[in-house]
Amino acid sequence: MGDSVYISTNLTKEQMKFLQLIYEHEIEYFTIYDIEKQLNHKFKNINEVLENLYRKKFLNRLQKGYYAVKNFNDQNVIGTFIVPNSAVAYWAALNIHGLTSRFPNKVFIQTTKRKRNKTILGIEYKFITIAERKRKGIILYGYGNNRFPITDVEKTIVDCFDLPKYSGGFDLLISAFAQAKLSSKKMIEYSEAINNISAIKRMGFLAELFQKKGLNSFINYALLKVNKKFTLIDATGENKGEFDSKWQLRLNVNRENIINISKEIY
Repeated sequence: MGDSVYISTNLTKEQMKFLQLIYEHEIEYFTIYDIEKQLNHKFKNINEVLENLYRKKFLNRLQKGYYAVKNFNDQNVIGTFIVPNSAVAYWAALNIHGLTSRFPNKVFIQTTKRKRNKTILGIEYKFITIAERKRKGIILYGYGNNRFPITDVEKTIVDCFDLPKYSGGFDLLISAFAQAKLSSKKMIEYSEAINNISAIKRMGFLAELFQKKGLNSFINYALLKVNKKFTLIDATGENKGEFDSKWQLRLNVNRENIINISKEIY
């Protein structure tokens, strides 16, 4: 786009009009496809206006056709803005919900669309594609232009057990699970959506071990899902340890250590 449009030396009337309108409408991020409708104004050449303002550093280009005003840098808003059907999830959501003090090394975005990982304004984004049936438990967080979709606490926990490699590590996840106030109804609904027996067994075992309040229905549900295959409690650990026949789990991290981990804040 940039090589095919005229780049003016100074701001033109069209460019100044655009800046005036986005400030008046308090628009901080937008797409080239709908900005004229948002502003209720038709420009002679919107491509040229945006390219000039980008070159003159009034705008940042997030990706082709997607822009933000220069000082807007909310990484969670940007990550969910540039891909449809998305939400902040996994380790990033654990941090936002206050279930870990450890900041993730990237922003984890869950989406039903395929999207390559990318770096925008110095922030690394990891896009995890999920099946449509797993898109549940999405809430809005924040206010105004800083509002973005995020998985709720229960869905964040379930997702992290479903795909533990995006959870920040076994210790962090155990600590988060122990801290979180969880609803049996939501845990069952989201567990049905992911349909991951190993994850459900792990969560059921931990809910029972920690005597989590309000999770009796979930524990009973999880017990009904137990199969004959033994699963490691820590999927990333060694194949060793005590066998728990009730939950068909192999405790490669023993109960005492799990309880100790649950008392720490990671």
